[in-house]
Amino acid sequence: MAIEGGSMSSRVKYGAVASLAVVLLAYWYRPPVQDALLDQRLDTVLSSLLKAERKVGMNSFSRPRVAVGFGGCVDIIVDGVALLNKIGLQPSAHPHHHDYIQNAQQLAESFAYFFPPGAASERFVKNRTLFTQLVEASRELLDNRCPELTEVLSHHITVAGNAVEEPDIHLILEYPAGATWGQYTSRRANRYIIHSDEHNPYLASMEDFGRKLREFQPDLLVVGGLQMMDSFPFNQGERRALLGRLAGLLSSASPATGVHFEMASFVDEALLAELLEQVLPRADSLGMNEQELPNLLSLLRGSSVTVLSDPYPRVATVLDQMRELYRLVNQRRRGGDGRRLSRLHVHTLAFQAMMVGRGSRWKNTVSAVAKASLTANRHVCGSPDIDPGKAKLIMDESFSVSRREGSRRIPLRETRPVSCWDEDDYQVCVAPVLVCTEVYQTAGGGDNISAAGLVLQI
Repeated sequence: MAIEGGSMSSRVKYGAVASLAVVLLAYWYRPPVQDALLDQRLDTVLSSLLKAERKVGMNSFSRPRVAVGFGGCVDIIVDGVALLNKIGLQPSAHPHHHDYIQNAQQLAESFAYFFPPGAASERFVKNRTLFTQLVEASRELLDNRCPELTEVLSHHITVAGNAVEEPDIHLILEYPAGATWGQYTSRRANRYIIHSDEHNPYLASMEDFGRKLREFQPDLLVVGGLQMMDSFPFNQGERRALLGRLAGLLSSASPATGVHFEMASFVDEALLAELLEQVLPRADSLGMNEQELPNLLSLLRGSSVTVLSDPYPRVATVLDQMRELYRLVNQRRRGGDGRRLSRLHVHTLAFQAMMVGRGSRWKNTVSAVAKASLTANRHVCGSPDIDPGKAKLIMDESFSVSRREGSRRIPLRETRPVSCWDEDDYQVCVAPVLVCTEVYQTAGGGDNISAAGLVLQI
């Protein structure tokens, strides 16, 4: 059969190219009306969140007193892929999770495991020589940032514990969405943190912190940094003894003082079990991200830890997990000493979700969730001013309150983006995040977001 004007294969090829061109044109040349509507929606959501945030002012004469423990370090922030390329570390063909890092091959396997899904991770490096080499290489990168702790602390802050000659260094390997490392591409911006701490795992400042705490009488005591104990080579019984002393400190806190525990990337099941026994019963507020929530929940169910979870969970999934965690944690406390969990805050890339017990100490939940949402953009974009041109909404236009069949759906209303409702003995609030599209940093995001939510509730 003869075909005029060229072969059938060439026509198919040119047809495919033409179709692709049409798709690209449709994408790049969207109708101005559609772009205007999207811009208007972002502007409305932003102005509504700002309005909700401003409903609660900070009175300079009644600023809350907050105590934060434990640990301190120097953060060196670098482009993760650039650092690995600089030391000549090739992408591993066998991604694998390691509880700790002993050599360069394990580092390559571990980074390859967490990098494609864009999951945050933090690992202890047992090999001091390797860690020193990484630190030296990071200092040679032109765009590295090195925040010294003493340089960023306000003069209003009192530091507990003795100064050390050589502070612990945390090496933060940042990467944006779409970054490539060999055959791997990251689905979202995040960071991979490595450290070889010598002081923080021992909670070296705890004794002095406890003495100052009794004098300070804070409105809120925040406990974090315990992930430095994860996979650290303690002597037999040493970690349990340290956590026992911490439990005693938390138990001594005044009933008028709220206690918040900020979760982190834990993989050591024995440590998590000890935290469930010693720390969680003495906290009435918990904060965590979308990876840490199913991890903790899995252990409470009697299963092993969940190292990697969906980086883009649906609202209904997270709310169901929060309900179960809230119930299980409080079930464990029945008949025992300690505090009842009355606040649970989960921060994800797309949204903020919070459960607050009715009649509890925590107030201003709507404003707190709004502030947490706005802080997510401010921190990641590295600017106190939010530019809608550098933001996007990835939360669905409506969401189910549960995965259970027949659950009601709640629309995202631009003029009232914080959705709240009552369940059982607590209130639930959900707010969208204006996701930053020009990432400056992700490290420290969870801590800043949790702090933003807490500061308006005490």
